[in-house]
Amino acid sequence: MRTVLIVDAANVVGSVPDGWWRDRRGAAERLRDRLAARAAGPEDDEEIILVVEGAARGVGSVPGVQVEAAPGSGDDLIVELAEARTRDGCPVVVVTADRALRERVRAYGARCVGPRTVRPVD
Repeated sequence: MRTVLIVDAANVVGSVPDGWWRDRRGAAERLRDRLAARAAGPEDDEEIILVVEGAARGVGSVPGVQVEAAPGSGDDLIVELAEARTRDGCPVVVVTADRALRERVRAYGARCVGPRTVRPVD
């Protein structure tokens, strides 16, 4: 069974002060594209879900990366996705530095890693 990687776009994008606040949607698209390059790598052992919210809504999915737009709180959608996938028996990894979100998804058996896992500091 493939690992499900759920990425908190707002948290990961916000982890590097590179001017993302001037173009939130563009920053989310760049993250999506970086994740797509990861998905195209030699090991295709992850299902990647990028959760966007706010000004980043409207970012589309691409091969290898499913983009989910949160109608409200991105954190709530991430918890919902983690709960559903762990219930299905999938290993789930959530990418976020948000402590409260980490606690919420760990309650369903998800593992958590920090933003640098998918967005090294350039």
